[in-house]
Amino acid sequence: MQKERVIVIGSGPAGLTAAIYAARATLNPLVIVGNQLGGQISITAEVENYPGFPDPDLTGPELVERMVKQAERFGSRLVYDEVSEVDFSKGSPFYLKTNSQEYAAEAVIVTAGASPRRLGVPGEDDFIGRGVSFCATCDGFFFRGKDVVVVGGGDSALEEGLFLTKFANKVSIIHRRDELRAGPALTRRALNNEKIEFIWDTVVDEVVGNGMVSAVETTNTKSAERKQLETNGVFIYIGHYPNSKFLEGHLAMDEHGYLITDEKMRTSVPGIFAAGEIQDSMYRQIATSVGQGCAAAMQCEKWLSERE
Repeated sequence: MQKERVIVIGSGPAGLTAAIYAARATLNPLVIVGNQLGGQISITAEVENYPGFPDPDLTGPELVERMVKQAERFGSRLVYDEVSEVDFSKGSPFYLKTNSQEYAAEAVIVTAGASPRRLGVPGEDDFIGRGVSFCATCDGFFFRGKDVVVVGGGDSALEEGLFLTKFANKVSIIHRRDELRAGPALTRRALNNEKIEFIWDTVVDEVVGNGMVSAVETTNTKSAERKQLETNGVFIYIGHYPNSKFLEGHLAMDEHGYLITDEKMRTSVPGIFAAGEIQDSMYRQIATSVGQGCAAAMQCEKWLSERE
């Protein structure tokens, strides 16, 4: 059983910010990275709206790298593992189990983030890595000169669609409604991009192919007309769900699985704090996650000091 003062679960903007502040407060935090260093930001093509970084070429992975360096500079330690079980029932110290270790922590900051939703249609799982992707930054290069489909109508769908135009011959954005949910700036850029075509009021029913993706079967939500659209790739951006399953029964959640916190980022268990998209279903921005991570670490330090 490895004993720690503070454990941060997750390594997205909220987790790395919490680590920076906790380390500066001499709490010597241990960051359990999770299944993806940097969380969703690590698969973000371009970061245009984070204050202090006006360079339009800044990518998500680059920002993650800078945050990691800053966290480690102040003494944070990163462990590339994933939490599988917790026991918060007896109060501090709290017990956590990963794939390779067991821990006891005086306080915990949960920043496990969220994951992309899937369509849940035939062929989607079969063709992951063979034309179906949830990460344009990771896979866009493989679709040079080809036609691809993006499913969704929010910020992520348009951001990744615009990124794909750097490689693809044509990007068809399929949206179930006739109006986008994305912000006005992204909407203007996408609508004015000659490589992007919008297919409105349409849902994907099936991903088809022979070894690799060759087409998607679609249905118009208004006319019920079915069509087959030939494509070499399908990039899916239809929302996210919180990575909170391992916390069920241990911390209070809403009906969607988001952790419930107060204005001080405190969860239902004293000594357990949460920040970022695991408790934020509204804003879900790098800037808000950073602020929440900062607040969680400051309140964590205060809670530990008061106990002493």
